[in-house]
Amino acid sequence: MAWLRGTLTGLLLALNTVVIFTLMVPAALVKLLLPAGAVRLVCDKALNGLASCWVAVNNAWLAVACPQPWQVEGVDQLNSRGWYLVSSNHQTWVDILVLQRVFHRRIPFLKFFLKRELIWVPVIGLAWWALDFPFMHRSRGSGRDDLATTRRACQKFKRIPTAVINFAEGTRFTAAKHAAQRSPYRHLLVPKAGGLGVALATMGEQFEALLDVTIIYPDGAPRFWDLLCGRAGAVEVHVRHSPVPADVVGGDLVRDKAYRQRVRAWVDAQWADKDKLIEARLNQRHPDPTSHVPDPLQPPGHPASH
Repeated sequence: MAWLRGTLTGLLLALNTVVIFTLMVPAALVKLLLPAGAVRLVCDKALNGLASCWVAVNNAWLAVACPQPWQVEGVDQLNSRGWYLVSSNHQTWVDILVLQRVFHRRIPFLKFFLKRELIWVPVIGLAWWALDFPFMHRSRGSGRDDLATTRRACQKFKRIPTAVINFAEGTRFTAAKHAAQRSPYRHLLVPKAGGLGVALATMGEQFEALLDVTIIYPDGAPRFWDLLCGRAGAVEVHVRHSPVPADVVGGDLVRDKAYRQRVRAWVDAQWADKDKLIEARLNQRHPDPTSHVPDPLQPPGHPASH
């Protein structure tokens, strides 16, 4: 009956998205036509409230569809009215629903760094725009992230409590990408410091802390359909709460080479610790080192995942 559960939960997700998006349209139009400070602030609060309702409904069907308890560490004593910089590894689209469920009502609604092309996704692309998600794109000439665009997006986050999340790897982990990059990490792709660097340069002093998140799927990274069908398997989320170092705040990521190197070294240190944590947790479940590494190209339950 997994396919029936997947169909029903998929319909719930679609219905929830359409209803919340419909309710968001009036505030989004007012925000577009009357972008004055006070009016925009009211619209932002209404839009973020509706987005939080969307997450709450998703969490409800997730609890029914995936009753297996998740192992979550490090989410105590967070501030739902604070400003946080969140950094996480990325393996599957399931990561987004996992993060939203773990942080719901513990910190402000998560704002993701997104590829610019995603603004054209029907329905949800407009919702991302209305919620001030930062869209990034690469310039054809230099191949660098358009830092000016991202800087303008981050400036908007100073008005109301915000949690800015960045998947520093820039894409979902796969064995093929890992091999192509010749990544020095066993379980991670090479991180990019651009998004985090811009957030730090723009509003670093406003962040209360860095939330360094490590998501682990001991049975293999599930596909989105697996989650809808209740076959996500075990999920571990480890959150490390730490202050943002003063030497990576407020610099010039474009012209200051020393600042770029400090941000780069800071991110690389996070990734080295994250890789060790994943290795240790997987070893606890799969003591045989030749069998414990999940193949990200295989769904949970496949023999290659065990």
